[in-house]
Amino acid sequence: MFKGAIVAIVTPIKNDRIDFPAYEKLLDFQMKNKTNGILTAGCTGEPATLSFEEHKELIKFTVEYVNKKIPVIAGTGSNNTKEAIELTEYAEKVGADAALLITPYYNKPTQRGLYLHYKEVAKAVSIPLILYNVPSRTGISIAPETVAELSEIKNIVGIKEASGSLDQVSKILSLIKREDFVVLSGDDSLTLPIIAVGGKGVVSVASNIVPLEISQMVEFALNENFNEARKIHLKLFPLFKILFIETNPIPVKTCLSLMGLISPEWRLPLCGPSEESLEKIKKTLKEFNLI
Repeated sequence: MFKGAIVAIVTPIKNDRIDFPAYEKLLDFQMKNKTNGILTAGCTGEPATLSFEEHKELIKFTVEYVNKKIPVIAGTGSNNTKEAIELTEYAEKVGADAALLITPYYNKPTQRGLYLHYKEVAKAVSIPLILYNVPSRTGISIAPETVAELSEIKNIVGIKEASGSLDQVSKILSLIKREDFVVLSGDDSLTLPIIAVGGKGVVSVASNIVPLEISQMVEFALNENFNEARKIHLKLFPLFKILFIETNPIPVKTCLSLMGLISPEWRLPLCGPSEESLEKIKKTLKEFNLI
């Protein structure tokens, strides 16, 4: 279920509230363009700036609107284990297909602490759980050995790997004994090489604006048609890079606003891009005929 091109969808904001009409259009755009799954309230969805009530509302709305057409994964991670459990229990209650849990940030737990954190969440629910490793945001990286140990827990079914390290991905894959445990790229530009070593797809920022192309690239790669997958990868590479010219999701929300899909609005402390970055984003979008 959890493979292919999964979009890390943005959360549109208008007048400092979640813009659900715009969000519906984004969900429709994804489902019409062969996206294999929706991740709501992941890092790209700005959960750190949502209230607890907004976070839950967003998960519930996504599940109900998508209505089982494709899988919905709810971002439910926290650096507070009790809070992560509460959010994950809620996601299960409202019918999410899985939950994505970022490694606890700021408090920098040990590997033993990480293991115990995820074990407690897994004990509290039966919903499938996907680990999320993104040390550039959290200040901590989950070790491949810890991932392997956690993979022995039945409802921990995969990991989104955004460490930027193919060695990390390769070591995880070499240690995992479960055939149904999936490794997903957390970096668009590393999707193709990660699939080449055994990954099963991507949780993609770029899918917000070019969902069909990302889906095609991943499908080609999973079917071992690497020549065609490589053509798409190289074509999209400049787009992958422009989406991280500033902190995610600033560039991707800028792209979507320039494409007329959402209002250009963020929650502080995030804000719009610099004029220099904006001009580079506009130039890239024009080159891809997106504006």
